[in-house]
Amino acid sequence: MPRLFCFGLGYSARALARRLMEQGWSVAGTSRTAQKCAALNAEGFDAHLFSDASPMADPATALAGTTHVLSSIAPSRDPDAIDPVLSAHGDALAAIEPRLSWVGYLSTTSVYGDRDGAWTDEQAPLRPTSERGERRVKAERVWQGFGRDNALPVHCFRLAGIYGPGRSAIDQLRSGTARRIDKQGQVFNRIHVDDIATILIASMQRPRAGAVYNCADDEPAPSSDVMAFAAQLLGVEPPPLIPFDEADISPMARGFYSENKRTDNWLMKSELGVSLAYPNYRAGLRAQLSAEQESGGKAAGAPPSRSGL
Repeated sequence: MPRLFCFGLGYSARALARRLMEQGWSVAGTSRTAQKCAALNAEGFDAHLFSDASPMADPATALAGTTHVLSSIAPSRDPDAIDPVLSAHGDALAAIEPRLSWVGYLSTTSVYGDRDGAWTDEQAPLRPTSERGERRVKAERVWQGFGRDNALPVHCFRLAGIYGPGRSAIDQLRSGTARRIDKQGQVFNRIHVDDIATILIASMQRPRAGAVYNCADDEPAPSSDVMAFAAQLLGVEPPPLIPFDEADISPMARGFYSENKRTDNWLMKSELGVSLAYPNYRAGLRAQLSAEQESGGKAAGAPPSRSGL
């Protein structure tokens, strides 16, 4: 039986894990607190405590039988231990027998930095314009080096803005946290959480050591347009536009708005044969609302994780 081990069983990893469990896979992974581990165990996962400061107590036992590994753990601020997973358990991963069939690392499109609205593919030089992007570049390189050094098929997935049930413009409007920031000319891509799972499964079926894939939809768009469309679906007034220069937002959010790019997804489609279920935000939001209406309530979701993945 194939076994997936997810370092960081968060929003994106659980979407993949649930799909694989339906196919008969065994799934294990980590979380940062005992309470979250208990909730994951209740869902049928084999959950283990792990954080930057607290490695797994018995990694050899936890990883035994693993055939596939996914990491969605955010990079550390420690320049000498940029990736918490490899710093703590790289040796244990390399020692798994038989050898791992597939290893995936979830990165972000922030590695490209600001491109002034230009299209960017996987061959573009990495020019991060934020500290977050710089750490992701370093973490990618650490994972790629780990793969080369240990002859393991490591793949990097650069995710655009993740959304889906529980983490969408619809949910923000309902919770009263929605805002429409007006940054003239700024666009970015998104990717639905279910499409992330589809891409990862396709890569598992066609592994290519060292591969890097952009995971993005077909239609980069301003965030204000997405919020306006969600409001239209709900039949409510959209929040008023707030000029970017006047917006009271966090430094992390301000760094996000400093980047403007369009992410090319041709390689993911052509090499992995992926057909996106949600090629744009309209399809994703319509599907969420339709699923909620069919189920008689809000679709199941999850709040953002610390890593954002």
